[in-house]
Amino acid sequence: MKSITIKGSERESVGKKATKALRNAGKVPCVVYGGEKPLHFAADELEFRHLVYTPNAHTVVVDLGDGNKVNAIMQDIQFHPVTDKILHIDFYQSFADKELTMNIPVRLNGNSPGVRNGGRLLFRKRKLAIKALPDNLPDFFDIDISTLKIGDNITVESLLNDKFTILHPETTVVVQVKTARAAIVIEDEEEGDEELEGAEATAEGEAAPAEGEATPAEGAE
Repeated sequence: MKSITIKGSERESVGKKATKALRNAGKVPCVVYGGEKPLHFAADELEFRHLVYTPNAHTVVVDLGDGNKVNAIMQDIQFHPVTDKILHIDFYQSFADKELTMNIPVRLNGNSPGVRNGGRLLFRKRKLAIKALPDNLPDFFDIDISTLKIGDNITVESLLNDKFTILHPETTVVVQVKTARAAIVIEDEEEGDEELEGAEATAEGEAAPAEGEATPAEGAE
């Protein structure tokens, strides 16, 4: 998995006043958990643009200067309810020999023949939670939908891999193609009209005998 380096500095004070001052200076207060003790640091908000504002997943290297670097993954993020500015980010320290849990995005490739035939593509799981060693974390799940017909689906079972554990039941549907209800209704109405027209033609044929053919009354005379 690709890694993003965040350059910051350790926080000497973690009080409310110090935190407010950091935010006013355009910095984001952060904490890294999972080590011997929580690591408090701050970094410019621009440092997080490629980590936060992207659909992709990344690991992080927190660079605090003087060779002090910490490997981590983003665990939680808080935004201002009005301005959407980043208020706080929690990270979890990663170690090469310890598995960690992370949400991996799903990417669809190809064009579904079922959709071209009027079906509806339902993207059920845009991210999948997995557990793996840091070196085994995939950048994304690549799913080919070029063979998906109406009624077909792709489940977690087809994405299983020995390098990681997917934390969803194997029967979980990731993407599927369903028939559009409107199309079914239209087809039923058309079939009903055809049957009705055939019934009317039969009735008319019985009521109006062919020219030159004697009616039952004429045959009796």
